[in-house]
Amino acid sequence: MKPPRAGRFAAAWGFAEAFFIVPDVLLSAIALRHRRAALRASFWATAGALAGGAAMYAWGAVAPDFAWLALDRVPAIHAAMWRQVHDSLAEHGLGALFLGPLTGVPYKLYAVAAGQQALPFAAFLLVSVPARALRFVLIVWLTHAIARRLPEAWGPGVLALCWLAFYTAYFLHMGW
Repeated sequence: MKPPRAGRFAAAWGFAEAFFIVPDVLLSAIALRHRRAALRASFWATAGALAGGAAMYAWGAVAPDFAWLALDRVPAIHAAMWRQVHDSLAEHGLGALFLGPLTGVPYKLYAVAAGQQALPFAAFLLVSVPARALRFVLIVWLTHAIARRLPEAWGPGVLALCWLAFYTAYFLHMGW
């Protein structure tokens, strides 16, 4: 099945989340007016995130020191996060993948650590599906529900302000 243009873009963004702007930004923009299209794009963003997670897992399995060194250059990632991820995986196993969105720790760190710790690859991917998709779907539903209560012309501005506030708070808290 060939994804629509928004789906291809969402898949690419999901894969490239290794940078630092989450695909939720795109998904919420689509959800302002088209909930179904945004839910379809969530599917593709999840697929892209899984592909990116698989690549990061492999990198962590093959060259973990190099992977951590490279990730250390990504904004808002620091050594304390690495320890947090390792501790979280040790304590919760792959269920720790659900904790990342709650604590601001990027999925890519869990993927590298899972590869480094040689956790089962198939299980990592299987747990990654709901761990990634749940947040994407929730952001779509929440954005669409709020947008329905606003004048249509306000939606893009309110969304931009929300993301600006989110990332300002995130980088102030996590550091650049």
